[in-house]
Amino acid sequence: MLEEKPLLATVLGKTQKRPPVWIMRQAGRYLPEYREVRAKVGDFLELCYSPELAAEVTLQPLRRFDLDAAIIFSDILVVPDALGQKVRFEAGEGPLLEPLGGEAIASLQPEKALERLAPIFETLGRVKSKLPPEKTLIGFCGSPWTVATYMIGGRGSDDQAAARLFALREPQAFAALIDVLVETSIGYLAAQLDAGADVVQLFESWALNLDETDFAARVIEPNRRIVEGLRRLVPDAPVIGFPRGAAGMIGRYAEVTQVNMLGLDYAMPLQFAREALPVRLGVQGNLDPLRLVVGGRQMEDRVHEIVAAFEDRPHVFNLGHGIVPETPIGHVARLVEIVKNG
Repeated sequence: MLEEKPLLATVLGKTQKRPPVWIMRQAGRYLPEYREVRAKVGDFLELCYSPELAAEVTLQPLRRFDLDAAIIFSDILVVPDALGQKVRFEAGEGPLLEPLGGEAIASLQPEKALERLAPIFETLGRVKSKLPPEKTLIGFCGSPWTVATYMIGGRGSDDQAAARLFALREPQAFAALIDVLVETSIGYLAAQLDAGADVVQLFESWALNLDETDFAARVIEPNRRIVEGLRRLVPDAPVIGFPRGAAGMIGRYAEVTQVNMLGLDYAMPLQFAREALPVRLGVQGNLDPLRLVVGGRQMEDRVHEIVAAFEDRPHVFNLGHGIVPETPIGHVARLVEIVKNG
């Protein structure tokens, strides 16, 4: 099985001659075929919860590019939505939620979450049935701190001040919210693996504004609990951790959480990553998405630098954050060609 799926084998510790490749947000607005499907539904969440359409957009990038994995089309905010917090997506505004106060945490409905997330498990099954055997299927969820920042603040922000203040002022209420998110995420990821995912990724997208004490408490410990709890349900479950903004805490995150592979954001220096992480630990990343927008020699040189930096360890090539809508399709094709063929 591992010989058939190079990306899964790499996550599980095998160093490849050339790194397998996928792209965060690879099913998205830079593809005209995605925009065509998106126009058929009125709301972004409706697309996430429509298995036929979600499966279609999941597979679209693999029809264009020789990518080694499909990542299920969904969003990290389906979890608060499934918990009963109202979530909506406004054009030009991004996700908007009704901000969650301390008293409202007790009214969340974790017992109903997996039932409400059932369409996503159906999407995974549909994709799995159509995916070539050599391609890896990736499931995912947002990590508790990142999801909590949206639930408390009501939207994304540059500094996550609302959530940081809430956690400091109301530590018991915040801990209760994290407990709900940890347990819900464990069940959600286990169900994704059961539905056909080969590997899952934890997206900790908003960890960059935490000091070392809060990073340990709000990022590392909840992620550790998720990995441990998931592996109680699914022994040896393959997990990629992506703690964006971990900086000097990256080694501690890897050691404590025991993820199989570590996603590196594009600000992570290659030499630092090599020195801070054990060579047995696989890494994923970490091209700046804007280098892909511009393309050309600067992009190609950086791709070669990243590949060379991690040639002695398991490495999955990826961006250091999600692909942006203005990315030219030809630049993506060139990126994949370079990674595959040198």
